[in-house]
Amino acid sequence: MPYPEGHKLKVRGRIIESAAKAFRTNGIREISVPVIMKGAGLTHGGFYSHFDNKEQLVLETCQYAISDTIALLQKAADQAGEEAKIEAVIDFYLSPYHRDQKELGCILPALSAEIPLSSEEVGQVFTQELQRMIDFISDLAQIDPAAGSAVMSLMVGTIVLARSVSDSKLSDQLLTAGKQNAKGLLGIARASN
Repeated sequence: MPYPEGHKLKVRGRIIESAAKAFRTNGIREISVPVIMKGAGLTHGGFYSHFDNKEQLVLETCQYAISDTIALLQKAADQAGEEAKIEAVIDFYLSPYHRDQKELGCILPALSAEIPLSSEEVGQVFTQELQRMIDFISDLAQIDPAAGSAVMSLMVGTIVLARSVSDSKLSDQLLTAGKQNAKGLLGIARASN
């Protein structure tokens, strides 16, 4: 009996979602294809009917994960008043929820340290996806891309450090300081326009 139309695409989507959760939580190198397939509720053997290799999955997962993060941040922006959209994005990104829900969060903090050790193609896709996040921040804040890069860098760095420390009080302080300074950068960027 043949599978219904779109079945293969749905299964591929489940694999990418499983990979996104796994990579966000543990990085690329620590996660094997069998773990990803198990997370998708599938057996390891079916992987190669969807992807040529793990690198292809990494490429598509980076693109998926950034689209997912942008949609999440856009939702936070849409719930805020017109003047407070970028502030709502900063507040969400640098929230305890985002810090603690690694498997659902932004993939940039999770993979930044691994990308220089990956293939050139993975590095190129990661760069494109980072640029997409910078463009999203810049457009939403109505600031130039250089300022958007600074805000995005501060946000990603803050999350990396807030997730890295074992002291919850220090972690919360890092989030608070990151929010204040990201919003401060916005003020400087907007004043110079």
